[in-house]
Amino acid sequence: MASSCKLGRWRNVTAWPRMSSTFWAVVLLASLLIIYCGQLAAGTCEIVTLDRDSSQPRRTIARQTARCACKKGQIAGTTRASPACVDARIVRSRQWCDMMPCLEDEGCDLLVNQSGWTCTQPGGRVKTTTVRQDCQAS
Repeated sequence: MASSCKLGRWRNVTAWPRMSSTFWAVVLLASLLIIYCGQLAAGTCEIVTLDRDSSQPRRTIARQTARCACKKGQIAGTTRASPACVDARIVRSRQWCDMMPCLEDEGCDLLVNQSGWTCTQPGGRVKTTTVRQDCQAS
């Protein structure tokens, strides 16, 4: 009686490989698609959240969160007003303007306490960016 029980188990185990090759191809492609879509290419970033607050007159506060897959020696930063991977030295030394965070026609200036930078447009409009403490490299 014990041998028939073992035989029954073997029949169930060997049934898996006998499934059609089309089924296995679909399973493999679906799992590869799930793995690929969840990862970023090395050296790239994407914006995850973007919140804007215009409750104060003549002032808009925008907060964005980005997800980056940076290469060794790089860290998440900003280049040309978009999230990008930048040299980690820039973030450690807090020389924010070295990562070229402003658009081409804007001027970049460090804040006095080096907690961020300002981008000044030709018309005089100023955009101020501050970096949260937990975002800085140690």
